[in-house]
Amino acid sequence: MRSPGTAADFRFNILIMGKVARFLSFPAVLFFILVSAAPTPTAAYPRSMAALGDSMTQATNACCAEGNHPAQSWSTGDGKDDGVKSHYERLLRLQPGISGRNHNDSQSGAKVADLPAQAALAASQKAAYITILVGANDLCTPSVETMTSEAHFAANLKQALAILDQMRPRPQVFVSSIPDIHQLWAVLHTNATAQSVWSAAEMCQSMLARSNTEEARQQVVRREVAFNAILSNTCAAYAGTCRSDGGAVYEYQFTTDDVSTIDYFHPSLQGQARLAEITWEAAW
Repeated sequence: MRSPGTAADFRFNILIMGKVARFLSFPAVLFFILVSAAPTPTAAYPRSMAALGDSMTQATNACCAEGNHPAQSWSTGDGKDDGVKSHYERLLRLQPGISGRNHNDSQSGAKVADLPAQAALAASQKAAYITILVGANDLCTPSVETMTSEAHFAANLKQALAILDQMRPRPQVFVSSIPDIHQLWAVLHTNATAQSVWSAAEMCQSMLARSNTEEARQQVVRREVAFNAILSNTCAAYAGTCRSDGGAVYEYQFTTDDVSTIDYFHPSLQGQARLAEITWEAAW
């Protein structure tokens, strides 16, 4: 048995301690790295948001009665027990600091030409996260000939995104594709009530007019495909701060249950819920 304090004891203790240290070092270092790298639960999420766009984001005719129902909006809605888990409500669970700072700057009837002014309003509100869904009213005009041109659409979208890019700090921006207008016609054109409502309200006649030819409808389809490409490509120019849905909303094959039975055009509550789900997956 070694007597304490000898040189041999010292070397023996160093050897044992070295083995223990090597045994402990990897899990200890790994634990330190994981703890250090893990973000605080709220750090990555915004404390304010704004929604830009048209009546789809105002949740027009989504339920209950005719008119706007922004509390049921897929983006900034905060309605209780409506089945719509909006971006705001999802963010609220992740970042309580966003509470009450959900600005819905969209306007019923808005076209892309209205987007720069909406962007300026969101900038004045210092919104840290901004959603954009616009273009349906640029397609849904009295006739095919009166649809917004691709050049005009692109110019106004670029102007709006440039305004947001000048904000400091820069906000996170999400750009949705436009829902498939032809799909709306496909699922409801044999519904007599829908046809009657579309005709009486002169709703989206470029696509939904009973007298339209299929070629006329395909012109709307081509223009919508072009608009969605512009939305995606313009957003991509702001890599790091802008994310698009890659056409996910356009590709969603909605059913009659996703459409309001008030006007047979806007999303129903179920439609708003699906819109929230699809866009949230793309945005976050």
